Amino acid sequence: MKLTPRSIIERALAENRSKLLEHEALALVEHYRVPVPGYRLVHSSREAAEAAQEIGFPVVLKIVSPDIVHKSDVGGVVVGLETPEEVEKAYDEILENVKKHKPDANIVGVLVQGMAPPGGVEVVVGGLRDPVFGPAVMFGLGGIFIEVFRDVSFRVSPFTRRDAVEMIREVRAYRILRGIRGQPPRDIEALVDIIMAVQRLMEENPEVKELDLNPVLSYPKGAIAVDARVILEAPQG
Repeated sequence: MKLTPRSIIERALAENRSKLLEHEALALVEHYRVPVPGYRLVHSSREAAEAAQEIGFPVVLKIVSPDIVHKSDVGGVVVGLETPEEVEKAYDEILENVKKHKPDANIVGVLVQGMAPPGGVEVVVGGLRDPVFGPAVMFGLGGIFIEVFRDVSFRVSPFTRRDAVEMIREVRAYRILRGIRGQPPRDIEALVDIIMAVQRLMEENPEVKELDLNPVLSYPKGAIAVDARVILEAPQG
């Protein structure tokens, strides 16, 4: 069954979940044409190996469970897998690790996800719903720029592509995207596309309280959202 924004959100709320599972969040943002790595939810080591071959190596495997927030802490993530044999072994190891550290966890499956190409500059695009102003979108460069310097910009919806370009130019670290120390400039239009997609997603889905694309990897041509986090809240009234 193809996942649609409505079916994804309604199912999560019906199950009293305030956070989408990883494959649900990826499917939601992908519907709005946010580029994401190839991915598939699987339920056996053989299925994982087949999915990895379809997606293309290298891949990462991640446990999918509403009961596990920090996947790495329970041994639920394995990165850099290059062969079907490595994938099958990693699948079994992940399940063993999770059963040992979190035996009562509800395991939905394992996510097989392609790894983004190297050389991307990390940026963050987010959406939030302000009780007074409504949906807004945030942009910033990832890593130390957002964690330490809080170097971010915001716009309240509705806004235009020109506004989105200004958002990107406003952050102090913008010169990194323009290309410094011999690095090529990044594809600003691809980042604008993602910002506008997040705006549309927030406008059309009032149940989405927060959306976090972190990191988005920005390249000389294109950009790709590696991870998506979505927090839901049932509308009042």
